[in-house]
Amino acid sequence: MDQAETLRQKMMNLNKTQAKAIAVVSGKGGVGKSNFSINFASELAAKGNSVLLMDMDIGMGNVHILLGASSEKNILHYLEGDGLIEDVIVKVEGGFSYISGGSGLNKMVEWKDIEIQRLMDGFMLLQQSYDYLIFDMGAGASENGLELIMSADEVIVITTGEPTSIMDAYSMMKFIHMRDPEKSFALLCNRVMNPAEGKLALNRLSSAMNKFLQKEVRILGSLPEDPYVRRSVINQTPFTKLYPNSPASKTLKNMVHAYLEHNNGEVHNMKTRFTERLSAFFRKK
Repeated sequence: MDQAETLRQKMMNLNKTQAKAIAVVSGKGGVGKSNFSINFASELAAKGNSVLLMDMDIGMGNVHILLGASSEKNILHYLEGDGLIEDVIVKVEGGFSYISGGSGLNKMVEWKDIEIQRLMDGFMLLQQSYDYLIFDMGAGASENGLELIMSADEVIVITTGEPTSIMDAYSMMKFIHMRDPEKSFALLCNRVMNPAEGKLALNRLSSAMNKFLQKEVRILGSLPEDPYVRRSVINQTPFTKLYPNSPASKTLKNMVHAYLEHNNGEVHNMKTRFTERLSAFFRKK
């Protein structure tokens, strides 16, 4: 049994404990995956859950930048024996915690047994300490981090309404499905101009999965293109916290509520009242 398979089996055993492990993935970059992960974690925490977000985007991790909360240590420091797992956890204003990844994660399959054991010991402790572990994975389906994706309880796939993004998202799900037909998927369309765009993209993905792979997937809904999201990035604060009444925030809050209630109904952008639209228009000037 190679190291990757050993890691996968141990991770799957961990999933029998308390925390729910969620991998957030996308077929391509630039779809707002990390921003969604941050705000999803923030809203789960706002609902009274203890949440840990792990930045697993190999070499391109930007969670610490989006949050404006850097740390001197990342997960690699812990794996190399430098302190405890608690030493690399950063508590942020959004009410949740996060762990920064590190460029050395791209050599995960080359780790020594002692490093794999430390990883599993750390995850064991984290799963006993949190309700949700969210892994913000890198774009695309590579071998780097694949074992973590395959070991998660659920995979949330982020796409946009662009045809290339939809195709890449389908390829990503097919890649994972062929390795684990039992893996649960949830779909989200980000940065849509209107609900119809999101529904069309998600229905295409859902229909393709059902037709070609005989796989049912859960549709979370879609998040609107919202200027307040960009403003929150500039201010390095989750948009659900900085602009709680913005269209994206209201939609995501409803989405998280439905997610926690195990409601299979789709959540799309709520229509903004005239006065709110007008006010937003003048703020752009």
